[in-house]
Amino acid sequence: MDAIQETRGRSGLVWTIVGLLILGTGVWAFVSPHGFYDKIATYPPYNRHLFHDIGAFMIGLGAAFLIARRWRDALTVAIGANAVAAVLHGISHIIDRDLGGKSSDPWFLSAVGLALAVPAVRRMRGAR
Repeated sequence: MDAIQETRGRSGLVWTIVGLLILGTGVWAFVSPHGFYDKIATYPPYNRHLFHDIGAFMIGLGAAFLIARRWRDALTVAIGANAVAAVLHGISHIIDRDLGGKSSDPWFLSAVGLALAVPAVRRMRGAR
């Protein structure tokens, strides 16, 4: 079975479900970090920014499965998933700018996200 057939049919459904589960877990950690900590990751001490970052990168990992359902090119999938994670990582640093880090982190990490998002969108448009 080739890679295109593998992402369709029953096995494609399994990978979509896996992607949605990972993405959903990441959204939970990003949107409700304390709720995620209370139910899943009860390792003290609680660190809101850590869970925002974990959520950002889990969303990116889940997005990789979902992007791969539509685009077959590995580089497009990698750039797209990394763009999702990088944009959310920048948002995480904007949300948590009062918790420490460098004052340049929100700007720098947002620029990295944008630098990945632009080529990701271009590749996805070109790969239709």
